[in-house]
Amino acid sequence: MKYVLFVCRQNAGRSQIAQAFFERYAPADLRAESAGQDPAAQIHPEVIETMAQVGIDLSGRRPKKLTVEMQLHADRTVTMGCGGACPYVPAPIEDWGIPDPAGRPMDEVREIRDEIAGRVEDLIFQRADDIRHDDAARRRRLAALLPGLIEEFEELRDPEEIRACADVVPASYEDVPIRSHVLALARRRTSDCLRGEGCEELAAAR
Repeated sequence: MKYVLFVCRQNAGRSQIAQAFFERYAPADLRAESAGQDPAAQIHPEVIETMAQVGIDLSGRRPKKLTVEMQLHADRTVTMGCGGACPYVPAPIEDWGIPDPAGRPMDEVREIRDEIAGRVEDLIFQRADDIRHDDAARRRRLAALLPGLIEEFEELRDPEEIRACADVVPASYEDVPIRSHVLALARRRTSDCLRGEGCEELAAAR
């Protein structure tokens, strides 16, 4: 499973639109999330209205705050024209210079919606294989997990076993839809494996 993360400052307009279109068009092995550094209380009403016009209901969604776990798991990140206001995300990044729809007339909001839809379709139908073959997210997870694991288990386990276990265990959480605590769960599971008879996930992968 690969994840694309759409980021804007408030997660109340552009990034929500992009996530919704991605979910409409993407194959099952590609998923999307969206978040913001300073999330608003609700999605902009004009965005909800214009998305409803194309059959997408955003009324039940709420803006989310960007978390460390989202950043560590993102295989591709798209920032939505927020310049210096967008947070740093350690993933392959492209910026779509798209204006904020908040407070704009409906015809302009529709233009923004349609531009985002076109860019999302290009991302899915033209560049999906690039996303599938990128292992940067796996390397970031390893970098986050390994130092503490090596410090804890270097006298008990071979370094290659520690690394291999830290690499394979997080993969078992890839299909979890809400991943705000995945890294902590993976750390605990990896520690349990290394402390016990060995890593079951690693044995299964061999």
